[in-house]
Amino acid sequence: MGVHVLEFPELAEGGAATAPAAEVETGRFAHWTPGLARAVLAALVLLLLASAVVPVAKSGSRSPWQGPVEGPVSTAANAGIPAKPYDEDIALYEEAIDRIAHGANYYDFIVPAQRARDYPVNPGLAVRLPTLAYLDAWLGTPGQIAAALALMLGIVAAWWRRFGEEGVAPRLRRVATAMVFVAASLGLNRHYFPLHELWAGGLIALSFGLHRIGSNGQDGRWAGAFCAAALALAIREHTLPFVLLMAATALWYRNWREAAAWSALVAVFFAAMAVHLSLIARDVLPSDPHSASWLVLRGLPGWLANVVQSSNLRWLPHFLAGPAVVLITFGWLGMKGPGGLFGFLLSAGYGVAFMLAGRWDNFYWGAMIAPAMFAGIVFAPRALSELAFAVRLPVRSPVAAVN
Repeated sequence: MGVHVLEFPELAEGGAATAPAAEVETGRFAHWTPGLARAVLAALVLLLLASAVVPVAKSGSRSPWQGPVEGPVSTAANAGIPAKPYDEDIALYEEAIDRIAHGANYYDFIVPAQRARDYPVNPGLAVRLPTLAYLDAWLGTPGQIAAALALMLGIVAAWWRRFGEEGVAPRLRRVATAMVFVAASLGLNRHYFPLHELWAGGLIALSFGLHRIGSNGQDGRWAGAFCAAALALAIREHTLPFVLLMAATALWYRNWREAAAWSALVAVFFAAMAVHLSLIARDVLPSDPHSASWLVLRGLPGWLANVVQSSNLRWLPHFLAGPAVVLITFGWLGMKGPGGLFGFLLSAGYGVAFMLAGRWDNFYWGAMIAPAMFAGIVFAPRALSELAFAVRLPVRSPVAAVN
């Protein structure tokens, strides 16, 4: 058998770097059997092809991230109907913020206010947690702008440092950090500061960027990540999968103190949610209709639509936006170390959740994960090269794992 040579232009600042496969470090797919690697590559190709053709938006829908729209919306679904300056969700949340700013208690008005706007209040999960409404009321518009800018800069700085500490090559580090900026910049849309997913998703990206996994019995650095995730969980319960993955990761690496902290956060969350639901239940009437089910099994379009419509991918053509989500997710496997695997599990986990749950009008749930995903696309060539190398080898052979 001849010597295979892999070329990774991203390894060198000035050009391509080549290394004989027998002399480089072990890659993520190096010890896979050729049959397994071929099966995964075939599945990836099929997924990319399908993602280019399935819908990534409901016909006639408009992404809320595009800001206020003036005049009528001329679509088949609502031709001639005057567009509202904000989506109805935003109007409800702004009403709650305004009432709190004038001294009202959230639980004294939220159920009647939601009912008056024909929003479901049954089950109680249809009513948002009050955390963000109180924060927005306390900050006011100038404070919200400052907080959004600080959060975005914090996300970018955290990831710049993490990429550097994990040995990502300088040029690749700059490109990956730029992608983090592209994803996080969506949080500066001030018209949608009342939207819970906007803030929770940014805080998840910050938490992921701050987190350092401990190993060999050494505790990692996780206090900052813990605080960011705790605030995200207090704002939107959809943060729970991220927290659970953090807890599972800590357990896997036997970081017992960290695992205990994440587990305690989950317990506190469920206790707080029980109180929230009990306060909502006291104002729910027998005549209140039950909300339409969130378990609608949209499959691949559910995953792609949520991420595309809740991120700057919405500006790409349909046939590019869908595959981009797939490559972003798979690309995390090309990042060396546990951070890359965590990024893949996080992105893919939320993707599976979006396939199973969420209606078309819940597409903004994608903002929970979009800010933390985008850097994965930078490592996609690396992941694809390693997988292709494993496919064409008749026997096991090490693959470079240098970023």
